[in-house]
Amino acid sequence: MLKTVIAAVIATGGLSGAAMAQENDTLRVGMSGGYFPFTFVRQDELQGFEVDVMNAVGEEAGLDIAFETMSFSGLIGALEAGRIDTIANQITITPDREAAFAFTQPYVIDGAQVVTKAGNDEIEGVQDLRGRTVAVNLGSNFEQLLRDLPFADEIDIRTYESNIEQDTALGRVDAFVMDRVSSAQVIAESPLPLQLAGEPFSEIRNALPFRDTEEDRAMLERVDAALTALKEDGTLSDISKKWFDSDITTSATAVE
Repeated sequence: MLKTVIAAVIATGGLSGAAMAQENDTLRVGMSGGYFPFTFVRQDELQGFEVDVMNAVGEEAGLDIAFETMSFSGLIGALEAGRIDTIANQITITPDREAAFAFTQPYVIDGAQVVTKAGNDEIEGVQDLRGRTVAVNLGSNFEQLLRDLPFADEIDIRTYESNIEQDTALGRVDAFVMDRVSSAQVIAESPLPLQLAGEPFSEIRNALPFRDTEEDRAMLERVDAALTALKEDGTLSDISKKWFDSDITTSATAVE
């Protein structure tokens, strides 16, 4: 039976994370626990899409899943240091990350979304961010997506550990950028006066990163095989529909 553990992050020495995991069949999965509806804590229980996906991966691959929560901005460093084996927190595949890590196949296809305060008719999409203050979560890929825009030097990009939704609703910034799926869920679940501004402006593919070593690649292959099986038998689709009423695991049409 799958044993799910929620643990604090602790430093480990000796064997690499993947070598340890292969010895005791435990995969240490880092996540923030603060990214609704993917990973969040409610009534002292860690839950969300990512939690269900990783539990299903554990069942399929014969792995115990040990969830370790920390700030989002610390996840990459924890992976690099070997304190966790992978990250399940909607980690987008980017050229810089591919140079540093090995990735599984994508298990979520989404889009970058501009969100504004409800009633703001001056911003109808990414093209209207010139001269605006725009919030993004610290350590996310959305900052780089904004900096890659041809008019990036006209945008005041501000990084936050948290509360980008609140500061947008309060008018402290003009907009925030997040993935389309999370943005829609925040608007649906939160009392904050927010609205989607236009269509997603960049497709993003999210996967599980591992350190690029022989031992870690062996664990990656084990996890990747589990993801393939879960896609083929419909489990990933079912988990997605549970949280989003649509399948975000295979097609960008789910976020349009």
